[in-house]
Amino acid sequence: MIKRVTLLVVLSILLIGCKPGNIGPSAKKTASMIPQIYVTNYPLKYFAERIGAVLVDVYFPMTKDGDPAFWQPDSQAIARYQTADAIITNGATYEKWIANATLPATKIVDSSSSFSDKYLQMAELETHSHGPGGEHSHTGTAFTTWIDFDQAAQQAGAVKDAIMKLVPSQKEVLEKNLEALVADLKQLDEDMMSVAKLIGDRPVVASHPVYEYWARRYSLNLKSVLWEPPVVPSADAIDELKKLLDGHQAQGMIWEGTPAAESVEKLKSLGIASVVFDPCGNVPETGDWLTTMQSNIISLRTWAKSK
Repeated sequence: MIKRVTLLVVLSILLIGCKPGNIGPSAKKTASMIPQIYVTNYPLKYFAERIGAVLVDVYFPMTKDGDPAFWQPDSQAIARYQTADAIITNGATYEKWIANATLPATKIVDSSSSFSDKYLQMAELETHSHGPGGEHSHTGTAFTTWIDFDQAAQQAGAVKDAIMKLVPSQKEVLEKNLEALVADLKQLDEDMMSVAKLIGDRPVVASHPVYEYWARRYSLNLKSVLWEPPVVPSADAIDELKKLLDGHQAQGMIWEGTPAAESVEKLKSLGIASVVFDPCGNVPETGDWLTTMQSNIISLRTWAKSK
């Protein structure tokens, strides 16, 4: 009987040791021991989950509607951030709410700090509103950093460093996971470069001023207006666009999301095609951050080849 029990124990240990998953030998943690990471947008959540895998729990406590860049978390959400083992931010003034929140400074990691000397400043644009975030303006530092895929790779590196401080024994695993993620980001970068060559110097209009780093990285001749995908532009908005087109004869408008059908028709009457390039700051309805970027590039390539 004793021999039988001993054999069962040995088999149990062997089965645990053979459990699939990208974890190192000393990472056998109970759920309560797993480090808790809180992030401030969906791209960071995607990066942290790709890199940390089952070694960490990653939370982004915002609903799927709205723009995280203009989010005002309630006291309950802030309390959750306060309990985190690490708080990973986008930086570049993305999280404006943090200035008025009491968070443990030693736990905050600015994922874009490595290229802070390359931040872009926005031209002054009028105040407007969309979604539950209320009125806001696009002034100051441009903050949609991750659609420059080289910058995204740097942010991913900062995420890895933050996680490694929490699970230092898993350095090899984290570095392998980062390597796989960076390979995907490099492929996106190469694909976007090839599409940019197809576009060349042709003028392009963006429906919203969130594409500054993207335009700089891929040398796109881009100017922005202040339109929202679900909102049909007014006569005044069309007139403003026509003035812009006098010196910037664009044949394509880049949208953050699927535009209203009437908006598409109004642009078509001006000789402008509509192309969706979703920055994916929040959780997409389908797929994930990587598949959304891949879809963006396919849509843009299709448009570029049609001209």
